[in-house]
Amino acid sequence: MILASRGQWYADMSLPIASTRTGQRTTPNPWTLPDRAFTVLYGSPEMPRLSHYFLPRILLNQGRVLYLDGANQISPLLIAHFARERGLDPSTFNTLIRVSRAFTCFQLTELIRRVPTILEAFAANVLIVTALPDLFFDEDVRDREACASFDHALEGLQQIAMLSISIGVFSDATSFKTKRRDFFQKLCKQASQVLKVKARSDSELSFTCEKTAPLLSQ
Repeated sequence: MILASRGQWYADMSLPIASTRTGQRTTPNPWTLPDRAFTVLYGSPEMPRLSHYFLPRILLNQGRVLYLDGANQISPLLIAHFARERGLDPSTFNTLIRVSRAFTCFQLTELIRRVPTILEAFAANVLIVTALPDLFFDEDVRDREACASFDHALEGLQQIAMLSISIGVFSDATSFKTKRRDFFQKLCKQASQVLKVKARSDSELSFTCEKTAPLLSQ
């Protein structure tokens, strides 16, 4: 990781992701979600895949992850690779992740609304959501229904943000040509941190912090 300027830093994808706790860092680390914050990451079509790179640091510290896979792109093989790369059996990581998939915007909303109940049985430290609000851009879903479902999803996230959990939403919303682009604006308005991710080369990404604000619950 290379600090470029205030609010922006670069990450080399070829470097190993070590096990480091948030309190030990003096410069931003793109592969760590802030504690008890609601972070939106966007800007690259590869956002669902990039979400995987946040997992090793969490799992190596024995954190638990609830992963709501709206993009349907979670890769058990990549997670297993992360484990073996560190001399661990893949099962070590698998027991710390719970994955729930959504194939429609309505399913994703329902999963988000059910998170508090799920956390009673699986005490996760981190919630990761992919394809929000991307799934809500489906043209087969009427505008009124999509808007109502998305608003319910935002209400659910607002409730979750009041809990002791970090939230990371990975979105490719800005690559869509849709009249529902205001959904992404609403999401960012509710988030406590917004990071734009941009590829600078085959192995390097830039992270630009576009918003940082305390949670309303804090």
